[in-house]
Amino acid sequence: MSVQTNVRFDQEAIARFQGEPEWLTRLRQEGINGYQQLPLPKLEKMKIDKWNMDEFVPYKEEAALASLDELPQEAKDALAPDNGNVMVQKHSSVVYVELSAALKEQGVLFMPLEQAARQHGELVKKYLFQSGIERHKVTALHQALWGGGFFVYVPKNVEVNEPLQLIVWGTDEDVALLPHTLIVADVNSKVTVVENVIGANYTRPVVVNGMVEIFAEGGAKVQYASLRSLAEQVTDYTHRRGITANDARIEWLLGDMNHGNTVANTTTILKGNGSSTDIKSVAMASGGQKENFVSRVVHVGTHTESNILARGVMLDEATAIFNGITEIKKGAQKANGEQAENILMVGERARGDANPILLIDEDDVMAGHAASVGPVSPLQVYYMMSRGVKRQEAERLIINGFLAPVLDHLPIEGMQKRLSAMIEGKLSS
Repeated sequence: MSVQTNVRFDQEAIARFQGEPEWLTRLRQEGINGYQQLPLPKLEKMKIDKWNMDEFVPYKEEAALASLDELPQEAKDALAPDNGNVMVQKHSSVVYVELSAALKEQGVLFMPLEQAARQHGELVKKYLFQSGIERHKVTALHQALWGGGFFVYVPKNVEVNEPLQLIVWGTDEDVALLPHTLIVADVNSKVTVVENVIGANYTRPVVVNGMVEIFAEGGAKVQYASLRSLAEQVTDYTHRRGITANDARIEWLLGDMNHGNTVANTTTILKGNGSSTDIKSVAMASGGQKENFVSRVVHVGTHTESNILARGVMLDEATAIFNGITEIKKGAQKANGEQAENILMVGERARGDANPILLIDEDDVMAGHAASVGPVSPLQVYYMMSRGVKRQEAERLIINGFLAPVLDHLPIEGMQKRLSAMIEGKLSS
């Protein structure tokens, strides 16, 4: 059943994309039709019908950067030193691309997605919007209007030892950020991709509607790390999905340090036998923020393994829902799925809801879950205070230790320092 609501965009909104391959134009047209007819996503225990979804300017072209020195300091600090593999998107344009000569010689593709669709059409067409991300009004709007975007392709048997770095950057109020990241790791390849999403201190509403698709072919290993820091006026919708072939592995390291309302859904489909995934995520909310996070794994192949670890800290009057979903399909014998969601509430009016969910349709499997929601342990605080640590500092140290499972695994030191600074900033505000 279609749901007809007042919408801001029609077919004219995608007119600027003339000149793209016909198959890509069809995808955009499907997106605009879905945006006009599909309902909003249904989130457990949270209504978003009054959130900003489409009150934005969809496109602003930017000139290329002459060098990374033109980036804001926050972005420069997040980059690994002496690493020549960087792409930067500002608003709707990829404004900087650098890839080492060695990786080019090995056939690695690291380029704007719009460019890849023109120059490597058959390869991009095979994967773009083919991961099965849930269709609703938000994802359909992204499919219609995404701009810029990143394409990463690693050929068979190639191992990329240095992280490939992505920066998504916005400055102008009212202009949306609609990046799409497509990562394809061919058979027995290996790659790490790190993304930093940075926005200005906006005073008017802004929307970020991003999507990440990862395809790990047989025996491939992909590590994807993302750190997001967006202002209070930004509504952030992010949908990520990975598909694994036989013996492939996808690892997610996710840090959500936004100051505005946030929806994030990260799903891995363990399609191939012997494949695996690991999802580690942390989030910290303050003020009156509302956040909804879903970490989901679907076991399809046999002998598959998954681990979900989600940790959140709620301050002031912030509210967050963490849903961990481990689904084991019929026939996914010898699957093993573990998950844990833990939330600290710092403040009497802070609220957290941790929901571990197991959906099992096969007998010969192992699965486990754990969840906890509560304040900082008074016993831990008392112990540290008894040894001369002041209460505020004791709570700060406990919270940092609580978030360490993700902080310590971020693949670039600059990202670790940036996340630590964000945590300190939240705790000090």
